[in-house]
Amino acid sequence: MAGKVLVYVDHFRGQAPPGTWEAFGAAVRIAEALGGTIAALVIGHGVPSLADQAFTYGAAEVFLGDSEAFEDFRAEGYADAARSTVQQADVVVFPDSVRTRDLAGMLAADLDTGFVPDVTALEFEGGTLLATRPIYAGKLLSRVKVAAPGKPQLVSLRSRAFNAPMADLGRTGEPTAIEVDSAGFKTEVVAYRESEGGVSLTDAAVIVSGGRGVSNNPSLEPPADIADEKEIEIWRAHQGFKLVQDLAAVLGGAVGASRAAVDGGYIPYAHQVGQTGKVVSPDLYIACGISGAIQHLAGMRTAKNIVAINTDPDAPIFKLSRFGVVGDLYKVLPPLTEALRARLGKG
Repeated sequence: MAGKVLVYVDHFRGQAPPGTWEAFGAAVRIAEALGGTIAALVIGHGVPSLADQAFTYGAAEVFLGDSEAFEDFRAEGYADAARSTVQQADVVVFPDSVRTRDLAGMLAADLDTGFVPDVTALEFEGGTLLATRPIYAGKLLSRVKVAAPGKPQLVSLRSRAFNAPMADLGRTGEPTAIEVDSAGFKTEVVAYRESEGGVSLTDAAVIVSGGRGVSNNPSLEPPADIADEKEIEIWRAHQGFKLVQDLAAVLGGAVGASRAAVDGGYIPYAHQVGQTGKVVSPDLYIACGISGAIQHLAGMRTAKNIVAINTDPDAPIFKLSRFGVVGDLYKVLPPLTEALRARLGKG
C-alpha cells in the first residue's frame, strides 16, 4: 500500500456522516508524524462517489470494494473484504459509529491487534501512536497505546473532536478495486425502521437539552380530560420541551434530553445524552432544567461551550458550564428564543 495511514470511509448506503471526513484531518497529522501518506478504504454498493471524495480529502490511494453484496452493512462480510488492506497499514483511522465499532473490533480480533475507541486526541511518542480517550464516565482522560509491534493500530475518533481538512476538488485519482467475496456474510438485514427526523445529536454543532425540570411548572393547567397525576406531569413536560425545541430550531440545533426526562416519558430515548445515551461534542450545549448527574455529564462534558439554566444555584451542572442562568426555564427560554430569532433574522 502506498501509505502507512488508512482511513475507513464510513457511510450508510452511500451517505457519509461528517465524522468520516473529520477522520481525514486526524490522518493528515498521523501521516506527517510517520512521514507517510494517506490511503482510504471504501466498501459498499454504488459508492464510487465516496472514493472520489476521499481523493479530494487527501487520500493518495483509494481501495474500493463495490458490490451488491455490500448494499447493507454487515460486519462479518465487511471485515472479510477489509482485512487484507487493513493489515498492510501502520495506523487505521475509523470515524466512531455503531458500524465502525463492530467492524474495527472484529478486525482487531482477526489480526490480533488492538483497537482504541472514542478517541479525542492523538499524538506520537517514540514512533508509537498515543490515543487519549475519556474513562470513568468522563471524569478522567486516559492515554492508550496499541502494544502490537508490526501490526496495525486501530482507532476510532469521537465525532467533532477533530476538524476535517479543506477538500481540494481538483484532486482526482483512480481507485484500486479490492476482492469481493459475499460468502462471509452469515446474517441478513430484514428491514430498516426510520427514527424520527431532525438534526443528528452526534453531528450537531448546537444541542439544546431538557431534563426533569421541564415538567416543573404547576401554573400550567392541563386540559380537563387529563386527570391522572402522571399524565399531568407528562403533559407539562411536553409544554416545556416545546420551548426547548423552539430554541433548538432557531439555532439550527438538535434536541437532547437527560435520562430522567426519557425515563419519565417526556421525550423518546433517541434524544438521550449521557453515559447510557449519546456522547456528544457540540460547539454549544444548552442544558435546561438539568441538574447535572454524573451520567449525563459523561455524555456532554467535552462540549466547547456549556450554558446551564436551572432554578437551583447549587446544581452540579453549573460547575461545568461556562455560562449559567439561575432561573425558571419557562421564563428564560421564550424571551431568549425571541431575541435570537430577531438577531438571526428568523422572525
